[in-house]
Amino acid sequence: MSDPTRTSQSTRHATGPAGAAARTPAAAVAPTSRHPLAAAFRLLITAAALTGLVLAALGTAAPAPLLTRFTVQANLAAAVIAACSAHRAWTGRRPVSPRITGALVPFLFLPALLHYVFPAADSTAFTLPAATPGATQAVSHQLLYTLTPLAALADWLLLTAPRGFRPSYAWQWPAYPLLYLAFTLAAPAATGAPAPTAATAATLAPAVCALPLITIGIDQVRPAPRLLRNRISPTGISPLK
Repeated sequence: MSDPTRTSQSTRHATGPAGAAARTPAAAVAPTSRHPLAAAFRLLITAAALTGLVLAALGTAAPAPLLTRFTVQANLAAAVIAACSAHRAWTGRRPVSPRITGALVPFLFLPALLHYVFPAADSTAFTLPAATPGATQAVSHQLLYTLTPLAALADWLLLTAPRGFRPSYAWQWPAYPLLYLAFTLAAPAATGAPAPTAATAATLAPAVCALPLITIGIDQVRPAPRLLRNRISPTGISPLK
C-alpha cells in the first residue's frame, strides 16, 4: 500500500511550482471537515452534565465529598471530553481518540444501571448520596442518570463512525471502575459511603466488565450513520467517497 506522505523518485528532484506541489503530502492540502451540528450536540452534553452536577451540589450541605462519587467523576469526565470533542468538530480538527470517548458510554451507564435496575446497590459510592427528596435533586438525578448517558449514547451511535473500538479496550475500560470498587471495599470512609456488601460487589464486578464488552460488540456490527456514509457526494451517486 502506498504512503500518501511520501513522494516518488520522479518528483523528488523536481523544481518550480509543479515540483513543490508534487512533494506536498495530500493530508496537507485536504479540506477541513467541520461538523457544526455535532459540535452543538456535544455542547449540550456538556451543559447537561454540568447542570446536573451543580444541582447535586446545591442539594447537599457538603458538596466537596461528592467528588469521591463515581457518578460525579463520570459526568465531569463527560463534560470535559464532550467540550473538547465539540471544539474539534467545530474547527475540523482530528477527533478525540475513541479510546477516550468510547469509555464514557460504560462509565455513564454503570451508575444509571445501579440506580434504576439494582436499587439495592444504589447506596454505594458509585451513585449519589441519599438526600431529601426535592425538585433540585429530582432534576439532578434525571440529568446525571438519564439525560447525559442517553445523550452520550446518541452521540456515539449517530455521530461517530463504527468499528472504532479495539478489542484491547475491553480490559482497559474496566480498569478504573474495578480499582474504584476495590477502593470502596478497602476504605469506605474515604468515599463517604458504606462498604458494598458481598452481594453488591458481586453485582458490580460483572457489570463493570460486561458493559465495555457490550459496547465494543455493538460497535463492530452497527451500520455507519447516514451523515457519515457519503463524505464528498451527499447524494451517494458519485464514486468518490
